[in-house]
Amino acid sequence: MADIGHLREGIDRSRPTRRAAAEAARQTATRDREGPPRTDIGTIFLHWLVAIAMVVSLLTGLRISADAPEAVLSKALEPILPQGEIWTVHFVASLVLFFSATAYALYMLRSGLRHRVALKKTRALVMPAASRLRWGAVNVILHWVVYGLVAILTATGIALYIGYGGWIVAVHAASAIAVLAYIFIHVVAHFLYGGWPQILRLFRPTRLMANSGMRARPLLTAVLVGVPVAGAIAAFDWGTRDTLTVGAVDDPPTLDGVLDDAAWRRAGPVRIRTQQGANLGGSGESLVEVRAVRDANNIYFAFRWQDPTRSLRRLPLIKREDGWHLIHDHADIADVMNFYEDKLSVIFSRSQAFGGGASTHLGPQPLSDKPGALNNRGLHYTTDGSYIDMWQWKASRGGLLGRVDDQFIGPPIEPKEADWNKTARYQGGYTGDPGKAFYVYNYVSEPPGGYRGPVQLKRLPADYRQTAAKLKTFDLDPDSSDSEGAEWWMMEAETVPYSPELDAAIPVGTVIPGVLIMGEYSGDRADIVGAARWSDGWWTLETRRALTTGSKYDVDFVPGEPFYMWVAVFDHTQTRHTRHVRPVKLVIE
Repeated sequence: MADIGHLREGIDRSRPTRRAAAEAARQTATRDREGPPRTDIGTIFLHWLVAIAMVVSLLTGLRISADAPEAVLSKALEPILPQGEIWTVHFVASLVLFFSATAYALYMLRSGLRHRVALKKTRALVMPAASRLRWGAVNVILHWVVYGLVAILTATGIALYIGYGGWIVAVHAASAIAVLAYIFIHVVAHFLYGGWPQILRLFRPTRLMANSGMRARPLLTAVLVGVPVAGAIAAFDWGTRDTLTVGAVDDPPTLDGVLDDAAWRRAGPVRIRTQQGANLGGSGESLVEVRAVRDANNIYFAFRWQDPTRSLRRLPLIKREDGWHLIHDHADIADVMNFYEDKLSVIFSRSQAFGGGASTHLGPQPLSDKPGALNNRGLHYTTDGSYIDMWQWKASRGGLLGRVDDQFIGPPIEPKEADWNKTARYQGGYTGDPGKAFYVYNYVSEPPGGYRGPVQLKRLPADYRQTAAKLKTFDLDPDSSDSEGAEWWMMEAETVPYSPELDAAIPVGTVIPGVLIMGEYSGDRADIVGAARWSDGWWTLETRRALTTGSKYDVDFVPGEPFYMWVAVFDHTQTRHTRHVRPVKLVIE
């Protein structure tokens, strides 16, 4: 009886395979009679829409990923990756991918074709079956795998968009690489399933054959459902963005770096998660709180952001046997990540476009007729002739002396000879407002070899011992925190012009600041004043500027059409600031 039971069990197991083999034979015979295999129009349309959106999203995502210093695969692919205003393309492609994947799933249900991806087909992998059936089972598995990857990319992409980083960045990047591998495996698996006819059938459309599972107008229904779903997601994003309301006050705050004024207590903060910056305790993340109020003449902002260390050592200089050297890792390519000052950057734009009002252009040379950035990371500029107001607080270049640098992003500036030969840093359309800042660098412009050897100083401390005392301490660990009250700049009155005789009196091993404070701020560039203080892992910055300045490079803070704000945190890094993708809407009362 046991033998008979096993025999029946074997027969029952073989039946599905025999039926499947018979079905495969029937389909083969039909194909042989009717010519090369074809695919229904709906499947072809949605398949290629998914494919194009996926490839565009993948290539733009790899370009964004290539900006990370630890990137490997994306950096290797840089020569074939797109350049320019990548952020908008990436987000639009991702939204189209979500729409097309949703529509494709609905189409499969309503067209009666879901048997194509039925999981029961995977049983062919564990039972005696023809090679074609086995590869068909593999393709079913791959179908569900790619849906899983799209779901992961969508979830992690949304998390990154609203400001979460950390392990989410790694999962998003790994999923993108898995999609890259999937594309290759997907094509190979279909080839092994049916050869070139199976590949070419996606270029041979035919009408959808009527079947018992088919519902009315499956393609039209899928599109009519998918478009509103994608549109609703975009509308939800636009409708739920944070809004910073700037209320009027009679008692404006005192600028002292402490948020104890009544005006600040009444002002509701906006909290912005930023991520994928350098340093910041290894997390690359910083939470930024922003408040704003105004009186009859001025607007006041309070920024408070996480930063584990007080960093003031912007490219310090050390004397060695052969002369003075900058202490840095990549000053020659404008990509310092060790000895630099803390900074905060804020931009205001009338545009809410992605990439900071469409001003961020990635790649080694996003402008074909202009030089690229020294660090090959990209440039900031606008393409429509507009100007974006940018404020930069720089801890050692006036930030702790009451100044915030008033700058802008506009159309690309005409490069100079030094920009072309890479002995100066070309910055696209990003520069200071007309006027003058009071900080300069205590070394001449980049020499041949790029700051890797000795540099020529402009001035020496009048008393190097007194200058050393103002530095408090110098720690060779760039992640260490500078002492309260340390001054990593030299005032003009504390220095004298360079001379070999005075230099000879300064011992080897002496460290001095790389920043000189000379003269005063002037012109449009002097519009913003502020006060900052670091305490317990947080910087606090209070600023003041006139509501209107009359400058085309500035935003006028007046009631009316709203405008948008982005923030970026720099933790002792030159250019690798945190990312803030989703803009904050500003409303002036």
